[in-house]
Amino acid sequence: MLTARQNLIFDADDTLWENNVIFERVVDDYIAWLEHPTLSHTEIRRILADIEEANIVTHGYGSQVFLRSLADCFTHLMQRPVGTGERERFDEFAAAFTSGKLELIGPVHDVLDDLATRHDLFLMTKGAHDEQQRKIDASGLADRFAGVHIVATKTPEVYRRIVAEADLDPDRTWMIGNSPKSDIIAARAAGLRAVFVPHPNTWAHEHADLDPTDDGIVEVAALTDLRRYF
Repeated sequence: MLTARQNLIFDADDTLWENNVIFERVVDDYIAWLEHPTLSHTEIRRILADIEEANIVTHGYGSQVFLRSLADCFTHLMQRPVGTGERERFDEFAAAFTSGKLELIGPVHDVLDDLATRHDLFLMTKGAHDEQQRKIDASGLADRFAGVHIVATKTPEVYRRIVAEADLDPDRTWMIGNSPKSDIIAARAAGLRAVFVPHPNTWAHEHADLDPTDDGIVEVAALTDLRRYF
């Protein structure tokens, strides 16, 4: 266990609370509803993933961009825009993200409370600001953190900016999250250390191979295991 005080920056979606599983359920419902006559479930998911990737570049992250991708995919597959008859179904897809309910992953409160007795905790989440703020408010976790940062994307430059603004020592700063690409690789490129907490429903766009020889990365099976290292 590290005895010197560390700076622990936590990811939010799929690290502290469930998120991508909601998107996955909507995608399954969407594809079943489409009942496309020739394309398989897998083929439609691949087309939707390509459309999502393009929309992320142009419009960023968040449920509204995702819903836009569903509509764009519908237009692509059906060769017509979403009509009045389909609007009610799209409203149902949107409702999955506005219920206000949030499912924390494991005993998050206890883990954060314990770690806060020895270390300084921060939160860094990416996406649409208002949407992420609603999740943070619903979680009841904001007061556990010395700083909360909502960013459009997680790049090495963004990590360096956050670390500089908070006057953190990179050698004692750890990014903790489930996304190899944005939580681990980007943080390591910025000179931070990182803790990888795998999640079975991590978004496919965030998948990436981690360097098994990098001693600046620690992998744990669950958030509760953080107590063994910090």
